Amino acid sequence: MSTEHGNYIDGDWIESESGETFAVSNPANKNEILGTYQQSTSDDAKAAIEAAVAAQDEWASTPAPERGAVLKRTADALEARKDELTKTLTTEEGKTLSEAGGEVQRAIDIFTYYAEKTRDLGGTMKAASAGNKQLYTKLEPLGTVSLITPWNYPIAIPAWKLAPALATGNTVVFKPASAAPGVSLKLVECLEQAGLPGGVVNYVTGSGSDVGAPLSEHGEIDAVSFTGSTAIGTIVAQTATEDLKRVQCEMGGKNPTVVMPSADLTDAVDIVGSGAFGVTGQACTACSRAIVHEEVYDEFVAEIVDYAESLTVGDGTDDVDMGPHVTESELDETLEYVNVGREDGATLETGGNRLTGDEYDDGYFVEPTVFSDVNADMRIAQEEIFGPVLAVLSVSDFEEAVAVANGVEFGLSASIVTDDLSEGHRFIEGVEAGVAKVNEKTTGLELHVPFGGYKQSSTNTYREQGDAGLDFFTSIKTAYLNY
Repeated sequence: MSTEHGNYIDGDWIESESGETFAVSNPANKNEILGTYQQSTSDDAKAAIEAAVAAQDEWASTPAPERGAVLKRTADALEARKDELTKTLTTEEGKTLSEAGGEVQRAIDIFTYYAEKTRDLGGTMKAASAGNKQLYTKLEPLGTVSLITPWNYPIAIPAWKLAPALATGNTVVFKPASAAPGVSLKLVECLEQAGLPGGVVNYVTGSGSDVGAPLSEHGEIDAVSFTGSTAIGTIVAQTATEDLKRVQCEMGGKNPTVVMPSADLTDAVDIVGSGAFGVTGQACTACSRAIVHEEVYDEFVAEIVDYAESLTVGDGTDDVDMGPHVTESELDETLEYVNVGREDGATLETGGNRLTGDEYDDGYFVEPTVFSDVNADMRIAQEEIFGPVLAVLSVSDFEEAVAVANGVEFGLSASIVTDDLSEGHRFIEGVEAGVAKVNEKTTGLELHVPFGGYKQSSTNTYREQGDAGLDFFTSIKTAYLNY
């Protein structure tokens, strides 16, 4: 039998007042139930908010290095359970063991990083305009914040929200996505093991339609940090800002990699292929469009097709090249876009089919897919496809490549492959994306620098990660001290 897991509210693991649960299954084997979780209600969310508010003052008044010590012990607890967390992530979300292990390590590193950053929290001293006077700033926590996270990076994204929120003295209500809540539950267990006081972090599972509303509407919530789809993020932002809450939403992407004639084609194929098909294309930063100069277009298409066809698809616990989609609905959406691409006149070069037979029948597996002859106005070149589908477009020069890259409503991550230094600099200056890379895949982020998008990829309010993460979770008070 699968284990039933509770909500974590005010330091206790408890059942929802609804008395109902939902099951989470293995995407590589839908018949394997991994656990059941609370189908929480708005009342459960309100109870979690009340617990967080009650814990505010004590946690905020805890010296920052002491808060940092809790974060460091959390990192140590995560490290001790790394193999367990990696397997949980793989069996629940579908990533390969190598991908899942990298994500768990990222969570460990994030908590370690922010543990050390607590020693530098404070403010700045400025020169006053008169004698016997001090003029300085100090950072203060916002209060109680809600964190709403997606299923595709189910421990890394919670970590990069939780760690800076806690480091700066905020209390938290945290709702993970229902498709993959287990690894983040274990993250909360590690926080509890590290000695985090009750009420400082509260964890509530369930439907966004039931739990999400109080987390963005409640009067005691001071800020909302959301990662997910543009459609839902827009609603969250509009709701939260009605009473002037601070809001940070990171949302969709339609990320391009430009390939120029000067590029090493083998490197370009590796960069595009790993960006498009890694983590089954289930990343907001995944490469969805390869924008290729016409001089190397045909050769690139042939080689990226070979790359896609060389990948082994299967159960992530076998550490294959590509695992399954997280749910059947996500798989169905990818297959629908394959049909859209065909109907719009693009050429399906390879893939596009659900894998069946033997080990595939009970999972949500799809072939890596490549379309050529894609026009910039086709839906598969404009709309986010959260799966391993690559659209390859031909352009005649650098200026057209940048124009096509920018010709979508999203602006999250973009890259160019070139051996021309001038093209690299011009691309960074001209591309409309929050992350711009030269000779690197669109996926993959350093934890100590800001992350966020332009246009419909972000609310463009505050960035995440690094010092930007601390900025979001703090207010600046300016003090005038005369003596």
